[in-house]
Amino acid sequence: MHFFDDGRLDGVYQIASENCDARPAGAVVELIVIHNISLPPGEFGGPGIIELFTNRLDPKAHPYYRKIAKRRVSSHFLIRRDGEVNQFVPCGLRAWHAGESSWRGRSRCNDFSVGIELEGSDNLPFEEIQYEKLSELVRVLKEKYPIADIVGHSEIAPGRKTDPGLHFDWMRLQVFKS
Repeated sequence: MHFFDDGRLDGVYQIASENCDARPAGAVVELIVIHNISLPPGEFGGPGIIELFTNRLDPKAHPYYRKIAKRRVSSHFLIRRDGEVNQFVPCGLRAWHAGESSWRGRSRCNDFSVGIELEGSDNLPFEEIQYEKLSELVRVLKEKYPIADIVGHSEIAPGRKTDPGLHFDWMRLQVFKS
């Protein structure tokens, strides 16, 4: 895997999301934020995540979708349960994944982070292939950007978010933490 100049990663499935914008002038990618997502909740493999990130989620397709269909969110990457890696936003742009957030006294984590979604939930273990792909992705991100920390969404939005959840094995990434 390697990055093109615009922040797209070679060798992953590209799905453009318009839920992004320019990073503030001088912003440097220093943080990786790990999330989990499943749509509908607890179900894997369907089109819901892609539809949400591309503003095509049908509120009639599932009762849960009625309350989230109008949200404008995205992430830089999604790692599916089978290990497929999708990229929605080039890393040079700001994806809308963190929401109201703060890390080490700095607010607006979207400004200086890359968001990685793992297809999963707070109450189920992740797949071995997801850890393998995540480790590879973290390695190439650290080669390209001065990554200082890798955190869960729950760490930058405590009390508001719980992902990646108790089943995420942080020890699998300890080698990458600074």
